[in-house]
Amino acid sequence: MLNEKITYFRKKNMLTQEELAEKLCVSRQTITKWENGLISPSLEYLIDLSQIFNVTIDFLIKDDDCISKETQTMNTNTLITFLIKAKKMTYAAKKNKVQSVKKDAHEYHYQDNEYQYYDTFYGRSYFSGQEIIYQKDQVCWSMNYYGKVLSSNFNGDFLKEALMLVDEQRPFRGPEIYSRGEYTYISKVTGHIDSFQGSEEIYYQNHKIYEGVYHGGIIQ
Repeated sequence: MLNEKITYFRKKNMLTQEELAEKLCVSRQTITKWENGLISPSLEYLIDLSQIFNVTIDFLIKDDDCISKETQTMNTNTLITFLIKAKKMTYAAKKNKVQSVKKDAHEYHYQDNEYQYYDTFYGRSYFSGQEIIYQKDQVCWSMNYYGKVLSSNFNGDFLKEALMLVDEQRPFRGPEIYSRGEYTYISKVTGHIDSFQGSEEIYYQNHKIYEGVYHGGIIQ
């Protein structure tokens, strides 16, 4: 179905509905209606979509070319192992930053065999981002996050230290608690790799100086 293909290729290209709408000079509500199958894009927009997604118009509109509904075979243990490795080789380690094609975006990329990891975020003191994992060029996992720096005492290197301690039990952000000197990092999460949500905070001398939230899971 056309609406499903628009959703699939938007996410594969790591575009939000707002970003795709901006590229097409339409409202986000229009993208939502397309993806929900309430209305269909005109030929003009189909041409633009095919160029953005780098696919043919025929592929977008023909049902016999539709995306497979079969569940992708996935070993969650392998996924977790890769995710931890990717996190420890990108933002937290100050490595593998790449030039993003998105305006004002910071982006990190890591690849190992059939898996690819992308971490793209916007802002600094107030920031929002998304981590995506592809298995054999098909998106299989995602996490969205948002954070706010609340005080000038915030130490970005301390946050990176905490994020470097990601492990198999909590392969999302940092550990349940981590302290160094007068800084303390606390993370709370419910769920597992397939579906989860959590929050994190940093305290300096018992004063909260940073807070963030995150959620995500497996995509099929």
